[in-house]
Amino acid sequence: MLRGGKDRLERDHMAYREDIENSLSGQLLVAMPGMSDPRFEKSVIYVCAHSSDGAMGLIVNKPFNAISFPDLLEQLGVSECSGTNRIDIQCGGPVEVSRGFVLHSPDYIREATLVVDEATALTATLDILRAIADGFGPRRCLLALGYAGWGPDQLDTEILNNGWLNVDADDDLVFGDDLDRKWSQAMAKIGIDPRMLS
Repeated sequence: MLRGGKDRLERDHMAYREDIENSLSGQLLVAMPGMSDPRFEKSVIYVCAHSSDGAMGLIVNKPFNAISFPDLLEQLGVSECSGTNRIDIQCGGPVEVSRGFVLHSPDYIREATLVVDEATALTATLDILRAIADGFGPRRCLLALGYAGWGPDQLDTEILNNGWLNVDADDDLVFGDDLDRKWSQAMAKIGIDPRMLS
């Protein structure tokens, strides 16, 4: 009985290590030119979590023009200081579009913060918006409404079906202001000319 339990524990540990090694967490997904879903056309998505249970990420290159940051703060009852850094709101994805997520540098860490890797963290509480409004937020950040989500093996299947490419994230691709160029910059970082793909 002990041996069987030990074997199962070793198998579970190996499966967990494989999940971590094969995880796309902290990487960028780059939509292939032939992406058939218009919600993700030319999208660049920062992967916040990826395991055998599924994946979650935020689109980092699609503006959410329906509301401004000051208007959002007002709706949430958060006072804005005169020196508040203005941040653009992004459309993070089609799931839970009324929910906000702040992807940010790891210089702001709270109990509810998910540290994705050494360069990026994710916080989805009102406290971070208050900190940003008060001028005490993270050095770099983006606010996304909604997220992109995948069930077990769904993202892996989409990648195998040539829906996505992946590339290491960097500060400029994640937090840079030039949203229109992020997709082509990500493709260039991979070393691909999109005109050569179908």
